[in-house]
Amino acid sequence: MNVFKRARVGLLVALPFAVVFSAVNPPAVTEAAWQLGQYSSGSFGTVTIPAPTLNGACVYNNGIAGLGAYVRVYWKPPEGYALADAEMQASTSGLGSLLAPLTGYSLAANTTGTAASGYTTDVATNLLGGLLGLGTELQLAIVVKRYGWTSKSASVATNAGLILGLGGNCRNLPAA
Repeated sequence: MNVFKRARVGLLVALPFAVVFSAVNPPAVTEAAWQLGQYSSGSFGTVTIPAPTLNGACVYNNGIAGLGAYVRVYWKPPEGYALADAEMQASTSGLGSLLAPLTGYSLAANTTGTAASGYTTDVATNLLGGLLGLGTELQLAIVVKRYGWTSKSASVATNAGLILGLGGNCRNLPAA
């Protein structure tokens, strides 16, 4: 007898025993149930971090013949936020570049004031390197960050003028 015939015979013999065994020993009763009348709801959203505000006109100070020149920004964080939540960013205008953190700059070390009354932040033009000068305008922006989210910016635009800071200026930009 070949292997396939033996398997068929074994199956025919075992099948009636399986039917009789399940009839004698029915499966245990469970309390599992499924009800359709139950509903669940949920939602998700984004965190909106309020933007800081400018609370005074920015000032470009050209120092002495361009030495010690700086841009002074007057700003205030949103309620419930402080200097530790803020970051200074910079971008040249007209080149399509995005705002990026200003490297080599400590916002905390160059800022005075309080969150309640507002801050005064000075940005030395030597930190801005080749970005300022020869008529190039630079945008300085302060943003607030929390929970991995970033606010819109409070921004100023500045130009160091053509030579030795002469003709340099600064202006507040409208809120975005």
